Amino acid sequence: MDSEVLVALSLSMVGGLSTSLGALFVIMTKAPNLRMLGLLQGFAAGLMLSISFFDLAHNAINSIGFLKGNLWFFGGVIFFAIIANFIPEPSLAPTADAKTKKKHGDEGGKDAMKKHRRQVLFSGIITAVGISLHNFPEGMAVFLGSLKGLRVGLNLALAIALHNIPEGVAVALPVYFATQSKWQAFKLATVSGLAEPLGVIIVAYLFPQNLDPEILEGLLGAVGGVMAFLTLHEMLPLAFDYAGQKQAVKAVFFGMAFMSASLYFLEISLPSDVGL
Repeated sequence: MDSEVLVALSLSMVGGLSTSLGALFVIMTKAPNLRMLGLLQGFAAGLMLSISFFDLAHNAINSIGFLKGNLWFFGGVIFFAIIANFIPEPSLAPTADAKTKKKHGDEGGKDAMKKHRRQVLFSGIITAVGISLHNFPEGMAVFLGSLKGLRVGLNLALAIALHNIPEGVAVALPVYFATQSKWQAFKLATVSGLAEPLGVIIVAYLFPQNLDPEILEGLLGAVGGVMAFLTLHEMLPLAFDYAGQKQAVKAVFFGMAFMSASLYFLEISLPSDVGL
């Protein structure tokens, strides 16, 4: 493999395996909490929106112009919107379970919880599939960013690693909740993250290394559109369902602020002579 591919693969492995850290957080917790899942989903949504709008789309617009940058961005949105039509929606409704507990008492709530376990497991599997699909363009973003320069690749890898931790929680928590198996929860979360380095390998042999800079910026803008759509279509509604709208919105803005601060820290920490 070329050195650029190896660097991108290493960076994507760090991001991909961060889902395992999220899974470890879940399996070390005695009682999985769906409200905590909602807050973490909101936090992850803030990370995703920040990297999508303030980094990828912003850089594309500045580099190739407002019109072209927006065309690439919304092209990514439309691309993933088409894919989303083939991904079944999870049928879990945790708030309904809470109402059942209040109405029928603790025993009725326990019976309802047992009936919901398969739905929760299905929700975890669908979440893992969705995250795996979205990790492919993340791997693509790391590879393309690494071609542009180490600074961009590191920025993307850190951002992806940070938001992959709560993504690992989002996969592992419902699986652990439904199966009571720590290994199954850890395994599924880890596998969903490994789609990212796989995306690097695929895109490394689909796109030439002497890719036109305008196309490179456009593709990164399109990846931003994919991430933004995934966040608003998949992650944010789940955060509202699990944590409530007010708390989820607070978690989203906290995630955006955290990501902006982390990107700024990287910007001032890396050597100024690193190529962009």
